[in-house]
Order: sequence, then structure tokens, then C-alpha cells
Amino acid sequence: MSIVAPSGLGYSRLAMSLALARKYRPKTFADVAVQSHVSNTLRGAIARGKIAHGYLLSGPRGVGKTTLARVLAMALNCENKRDDGEPCGACVSCQRIWSGSSSLDVVEIDAASNRGVDDARDLRERAMYAPSGDDRYKVYIVDEAHMLTREAWNALLKILEEPPPRVVFVFATTEPQKIAQSAAPVLSRLQRFDLKRIGLGDITRRLSSVLKSEGVQISEDALALIARAADGSMRDALSLADQVIAIGEGPVTAERVREALGLAPEDEFINVLDIIADHRAGDVFTAVNKLADAGIDFGVFLSGFADMLRAQLTVVLSDRADGVSAHALAALRERRDKFTAGDLLRMISAINELEPNFRKSGQQQLLVEMLLVRMALLDRTVALEDLLKGLGDTRSEAAEASAPVRQSPAPQPTTQRPRPATRPGYPPQLDAPNGPPAEPTKQSLPPVNENQLREMKRAMETTAQDSNRSRMTPEALKEERIGMLRQKDPALGAAIDELDLELLD
Repeated sequence: MSIVAPSGLGYSRLAMSLALARKYRPKTFADVAVQSHVSNTLRGAIARGKIAHGYLLSGPRGVGKTTLARVLAMALNCENKRDDGEPCGACVSCQRIWSGSSSLDVVEIDAASNRGVDDARDLRERAMYAPSGDDRYKVYIVDEAHMLTREAWNALLKILEEPPPRVVFVFATTEPQKIAQSAAPVLSRLQRFDLKRIGLGDITRRLSSVLKSEGVQISEDALALIARAADGSMRDALSLADQVIAIGEGPVTAERVREALGLAPEDEFINVLDIIADHRAGDVFTAVNKLADAGIDFGVFLSGFADMLRAQLTVVLSDRADGVSAHALAALRERRDKFTAGDLLRMISAINELEPNFRKSGQQQLLVEMLLVRMALLDRTVALEDLLKGLGDTRSEAAEASAPVRQSPAPQPTTQRPRPATRPGYPPQLDAPNGPPAEPTKQSLPPVNENQLREMKRAMETTAQDSNRSRMTPEALKEERIGMLRQKDPALGAAIDELDLELLD
């Protein structure tokens, strides 16, 4: 598209080029990178006529959610659809849907700005109208679906469960958990597909193919830098490539990418690593001031430095690192003996702890300086741990040295004093529990004559008829029995007094 200024206004002719992310948007399921588990399922459903009435596509930004929704709409309405379910990508219908132009049968809705219940009711009423042809489908693509309110989802529940014939709803979202919280019944009415983040290798290959088609020469290091900065998003990678290309002519180098994206040079990361390895905490402030003077974003610096620490950790553990240049890999291998895996893990953990509140702080440079100073003084923390360990060993050795040598007494032969089977007048139930069983005694009780029995009976009757008698309580009875036992066996009484024992029945 060209914009020509009216003559005499002094403006030159301006040409507006199409962004790479739009120009190279996939037109078929096979062209969608990485998401084969979704594209193969959708293509097979179209080829076999097993089309669902609702789909939910979730995943990070820039991984192909809207693209897959458009390809699905193209395949459903393609004039020259292939037998395997792929759209031709060249007919009028495919071109209009692919470019996002207005179409009678494909409607794209931004839920971020159309999120209310009135918008949902309007969508429900529009879905009642039949498609423009008997062999066509009406496809409603709702982007940022997690922005819809609970009331809007409730208004769509019925039509999502029983939609009109040849009507398909496709919802795309980056936060499916919000839909589960606000409208859980919706999930059971849709087929859900989770799209994956795109790896560095796939982004690098796609960028290389696109830039080759554009006639742009780019180095491997520059491709790796753009792929890492994209953070798993193909759309972000193509947008960053557009930004790098626009900065100047000629081959794209790593220095050009850093200049365009505001990235810190790898040599700066290596310099900071040397400061930490040599424990030169005072040089941290000079290095950070240099980054500030160069206009480096400290958030971007922390992210890049974390990647460098991760690369150093992989070099320490496996002698290899992915996603860094050959120059950086050689430098990390030279410094592998200066760091231990434990130190590198502590430093990466420190960055992760700082990152959540870093963007909100008004003193980002101070936070970076304090973080790097802590890393440079990491040897003192390790030495303190060793010191505490050494103190523990010293205390244990001193305790062993100062402890008196105790000689255990010679074992005395245990001789068990024989005890009589029964004592005179000693009840058998009070015998020692571990003692030998009592032998039956041959003594017989002394004979009691009838006169004694009559005297005892008369004494009991007299006592029973006495009105001044005191009532025998359980405590008094217990004391009386104990007294009787003390009289019969003085040794038992001494044991009761000495050990403060209590006799039971």
C-alpha cells in the first residue's frame, strides 16, 4: 500500500510495508510451527467431518492461537479444500480470512473491548443467522476470551451447548485458569487445546527461512540473540527481526542486534563474571555505572546475566552451553574452575528472588549494585559455613578430650539370696512377684473350740448393738490393715516408710 502526498506539500512518497509477522503468517495447518498436536487433530476432524461446535485454544503469546483459528476457518470455508483437510490458501475466501478482512462467515471479536453481557447477547443473536452458503460455516473467533465477564459467559452457555447448525466458536486465551474460575461450566462445552512455547531451535530455523526469503544476510550469533529475546514467541521473534532490519542496511550482526534491542554486550557479562570471581566488590559500581551511561535497561541486563550464569552452570556441569556465541562459550570454559555449581545456583536464585519486585522499584540501579556486591562477597558466606562446621568439629573434639575417663566397675556376681517359700503368717499374695513360687505349707491352722466361737459371736453382737460406735470408713479399714501388716512383718513396714509406697487391695 502506498501513500502519495498532494503535490506542493513537500512530502515524499512513503511506502508502508507489511510486517513480517503478518506477511509470513501460516496459511495451512502444516505451516504452523511446533503445534502439530493441535494442527493434526483439527485437520483430521475436518477431513472426517467430525467438527466440534466449540474450541478453546490456550497458550503463551505469539505461539499460533489466532493463526490456528484462522486456518480452521479457512479450511471450513475453502472453495478448493484438499481431501486431507488442508485449505488451498489461494481462493478468495482463504485470502480474505487469512488477511483478516471483513467476511460474512468469519467474525473476529476482541473480548478485551467487548466483554460485557450486552456484547455476549449480541453475539448470540448474530449466531442465529445461517451462513452465506449451504456448504459454508459461520466461525466466531473470540480473542482474549479470559476478559469476558461471568455474566457474558452465562449468556453464552446455552448457545455453546446447542449452537445452530454449521456454527463454530473458537476462543483463544493466554490465561485459561481465569475462565476456569469465572465460568467453569464453559470448559465442559468446548474442546480444549493447549499450545506449547516455541523453542530456540524452531524460532532460529523459522527466522533463517523468513530472512532468506527477504534477502537479508544474518549471522548465527544474531539469530540466537533474536531467538532468546523472543522468549518462546514466534510473533515476537518476527517483530524483533523487523526492528533489527529497519536500523540499517547490510548484513545483520550480533552488535547490530544488541544496538537495536538495547541488549548488553556479552563482554559486559563476562566482565561482571570476572568481578564476581575475583571478589572485587568495589568494581561493581563502576561496571553498573558504565551500563547506565550506555542506556542499558537493567531489567534486560538482569535477564541476560541470568542466561549467562545458566550457561556458566551448564559449562561447569557438562562442558557445553546452548544459546551463546562461540566467543562467549570459549570465555565461559576458561572460567569454569573459578565457580562451583553451588555458587552459581545461589546467584541464579538471588536473581529470581529479586525479579518479582524489580520492575516496581524506583531504585533499579541500586538493586542491581547490591545484588552484584552480594555475589562478589559470596566467598565470605561460604567461609562462614566452613567456620561453623569447623567450630562444631572443634567442640566435639574438646568435649572428648575434657571428658574424664570413667572406669566401669567390675561386674559383681549376682547371688540371689534364697528366701523361704513362705514366712510365718505372711500372705501368699504379698510374696515377691519374681520370686520362686511358694510351696504349699504343711502347717495347719490352730484348732478353734466352740467356746471361743461363741465368745467372738457375742462380742460382734454387742458391738453391733452399741449406738456410740464409730462407722468404719474405707480409709480407716486400710490403715488398720496396714498396721496389722507392719506388726506381722517389720521389714515390710520399713520398706513402706522408706519408699513411700501405697498398698493396694
